[in-house]
Amino acid sequence: MFKAKNLIAAALAAIASGGSAIAQELETIGIPSQDGLGFQPAVTELMRDIVWYDDILHIVSAIIVLFVTALLLIVIFKFGEKKNPTPARFTHNAVLEVVWTGVPVLILIVFAIISVPLLYKQLEVPKSDVVIQATGNQWYWSYEYPDEEIEFDALMLAKEELAENGYADNEWLLATDQAVVVPVNSVVHMLVTGADVIHAWTIPAFGVKMDAIPGRMNEIWFNAEQEGLYFGQCSELCGKDHTYMPITVKVVSEAAYEEWVEETKLAQNGGSATEVAAVTE
Repeated sequence: MFKAKNLIAAALAAIASGGSAIAQELETIGIPSQDGLGFQPAVTELMRDIVWYDDILHIVSAIIVLFVTALLLIVIFKFGEKKNPTPARFTHNAVLEVVWTGVPVLILIVFAIISVPLLYKQLEVPKSDVVIQATGNQWYWSYEYPDEEIEFDALMLAKEELAENGYADNEWLLATDQAVVVPVNSVVHMLVTGADVIHAWTIPAFGVKMDAIPGRMNEIWFNAEQEGLYFGQCSELCGKDHTYMPITVKVVSEAAYEEWVEETKLAQNGGSATEVAAVTE
């Protein structure tokens, strides 16, 4: 009996994590890179919007910096003491003052017109294929798939546990013992809340970040277009172990997702050792 219970527990841990075999088969895509610049690869429409908007901001900012720098150089060399020993006596220029006040205001208005629809898109949840509730705790995440009746906690793996769970050494502090598993090309509706203090559920490659506030249920969504392994971390300072509550998401095929759901439900509903062993082979 004791051996059977241990087998069921081990199988449940392997299944809920997506299985070490799944982890090994999936390409790691959404992961921080040493000395990296820019964003992680965008695998959702939301993240592509963010990258596009960021590019536009940088281009316009660069143009403004170059323009202001050119004006400064003109002032320095054309109106310096050597070329202009007698300074002008006027105190202001009404036209210039209107221009240098109006143009920045117009630029900000244009950016607002662009950004508000992008923000609205992030918060307007389309018809979902999967619903997941993420609850932030000090210091780990709890997940619930209400439609599938699946629940589990996701705790950070110790460095010596990475290999046996199918993760690489550079995924330490990012990998969890159990992962969120979602199907590719499906709308995932995330319900985010906190159990104690404010946390934040974030996956950079998906372009999603939402505060987990106790007593409040916030919503976010994503549709991952590429199978793979993705990582995130709590993005709200929530206490001494804030940096040790990572988020692991595995985007798998529809068939693999359905198999994971079936196996996980069987294990969580107390399937026999023989049944659990059979579905995990």
